Amino acid sequence: MKSSVLKDEALSELLEKEKDLRKELFNLRFQAATGHIENPNRFKEVRHEIGRVLTFVRMKKGESGA
Repeated sequence: MKSSVLKDEALSELLEKEKDLRKELFNLRFQAATGHIENPNRFKEVRHEIGRVLTFVRMKKGESGA
């Protein structure tokens, strides 16, 4: 997910994306525990995407004064 896309998102949309990414990370952990993971490299990608989303969430909260 590109930063330019995240920059234009509303705060509520960013929080929803974070929620979805955390669910995906949970599912990846579950798949790894059962031995049925298709792409183990996806762990790193999802963690980085969560970090990007949280960065923009913090920026949006700073702009709104919350």
